[in-house]
Amino acid sequence: MLNSVLCFIFQILIEDPITTCLSPSVYDMICKLGFEARENCDISSIVTQNGEVCWTTITDCVVYTESAQGLDYGGSVRLLGPVCQAVHLHLSSLTKGQFETRYSSGFQWTGVPELFPEMFDALGSLQSLAISLSLMKLTSCLERALGDVYLLIRKECPFLLRDLIASEELSQVFGQSVMDVLKVFVGSPRGLNLRNVLWHGFAAPQEIPPKYCSVMILLTAGLGQLLKGYLQQTKFTLAHRPFITLTSLEDLIVFPDVTYEVLSVLEEVMKKSTFILKIMLPYWEVALLNFKSHRFADCAILLLVQLETGLRKVFATVNKCPKRLLTAESTALYTTFDEILAKHLNDGKINQLPLFLGEPAMVLSCERSIGVWPLLPLPEGSEREAQRSEGNSEINACHSLITEIVAELCHHVPETHRVPHASEHLPPEEWPQLLRELCSIPVRTLFCPRAVLEVLAVLRKIGAHCRRVCGQVAACAELRRRQWEDRSLRSRQRRNYLRLVHSIKLLSPMLYLILLLIALELVNIHVVLGKNTSEYQQYLRFLKSVLQYTENLAAYTSQDKNKWDEAVNLTQVALLKIWTFSEKKQMLIHLAKKSTSKVV
Repeated sequence: MLNSVLCFIFQILIEDPITTCLSPSVYDMICKLGFEARENCDISSIVTQNGEVCWTTITDCVVYTESAQGLDYGGSVRLLGPVCQAVHLHLSSLTKGQFETRYSSGFQWTGVPELFPEMFDALGSLQSLAISLSLMKLTSCLERALGDVYLLIRKECPFLLRDLIASEELSQVFGQSVMDVLKVFVGSPRGLNLRNVLWHGFAAPQEIPPKYCSVMILLTAGLGQLLKGYLQQTKFTLAHRPFITLTSLEDLIVFPDVTYEVLSVLEEVMKKSTFILKIMLPYWEVALLNFKSHRFADCAILLLVQLETGLRKVFATVNKCPKRLLTAESTALYTTFDEILAKHLNDGKINQLPLFLGEPAMVLSCERSIGVWPLLPLPEGSEREAQRSEGNSEINACHSLITEIVAELCHHVPETHRVPHASEHLPPEEWPQLLRELCSIPVRTLFCPRAVLEVLAVLRKIGAHCRRVCGQVAACAELRRRQWEDRSLRSRQRRNYLRLVHSIKLLSPMLYLILLLIALELVNIHVVLGKNTSEYQQYLRFLKSVLQYTENLAAYTSQDKNKWDEAVNLTQVALLKIWTFSEKKQMLIHLAKKSTSKVV
């Protein structure tokens, strides 16, 4: 789906020679103000030979408005400019060993001290993109670490970084003047706001001065030193919140279809795409390099940020608000994902972006994969052996039940999308066409009530597992066929291959049945709002039982399991559950029919 959407965007958008996504005042703040003061700053007044940060020198550069009610962000950035330059020259003069000796202890409080030597390497590389990526990582881990410190005092952490930095709790730990320094760098849209302009995709690589990355590294070490003193005084122990761990295979396979051939095509498309701003192209290029190097976290960071940048361009184009492409001033909100994907604009008008992109809920690769199964060539004699070695009575009974359920489902296909004879007995060879017809029906799934989204999520997961099963079966069948013909299968593997051949005769129609079922339920998904709480919970339990079946089937058909007999048994049980629930007339297709009858 993503590939087709991006290709559509690439073709439609008109290229605009954009040179920056920073508004004039933000550009001046980041790229000019910190370079106006030319005096040299003695590094020994900023950090000692042992790596101890002299906070007074830094905090003295923060100035306040005449009323002393707020920070003078512009004036502070001017005064901090020479300090940042001195820090940058200092870090650039160190070897990696010297850097780690002096500062490694100051990074322990972040919970990810191993990131900082990488950042030091990035500074030495003089590559603007590596420095921008390092600053993104630094601000991210700093935000999380500050949240951990906040939880020493309170039980619930503020959601926004600016609220966290402005909190009284962190002032108790680090001191108000230190927190004001952080406000200048990352805690306010009126300051440098380095975290937001990078993470929301406004800053091109060359627009972030390296000295700001250097000073943020030093400030992080200095915060660690201050925290150490606070913990010694209070006898508190800093505990880090656990990171989210992706355990399911579905979550871990983030890029399932990206081959090196696809990457080569993408490299050419990127150069011509109007979805990608030319000033942001280096981010995409490095993202691909990181993917090829298996640095998937770095790749994901860059792609997520640039997805927001590209969608912001589409948003600004289709809603005819070109100024929204730029960073907002401090008095206005940035145009971020929240607004890009919202139903309405700030003025109440309908956001045209969702209408422009469309909202298909199911892609058809699963159906195409199943369609390949009958075309898989079987080695001579294997099918006859499979028929002799396995009984067919149970599978024949299942086939009859599948045919009966499909015939029932066909009665609920919208008349405008029925294939010939869809309301009668539909032969299996016409099931794929019916499925394609159903998937062509537009279904509104954005900005829906929770019940609709909950059902949609389960339907999508079922489809995803079906797709996984399809790929695994096809790959295993092809591999075992070659091994059969090469006579490289051992006796046990030979019998297992015969079980595979035998089970395909049931798995293929069963998967078609499930795909037809979830496609029809998707078409009628909005009538779920007509169910009462008890009916809804029963229906959701049924869907989750189908999901459980597809999850188990994916496990049984994986190459390291090859449990084909178990897959057949599992399918027989699941088929009976589907039949039983269908007989109760509690699916959405039945509710939709009742609603139509009442209207008539």
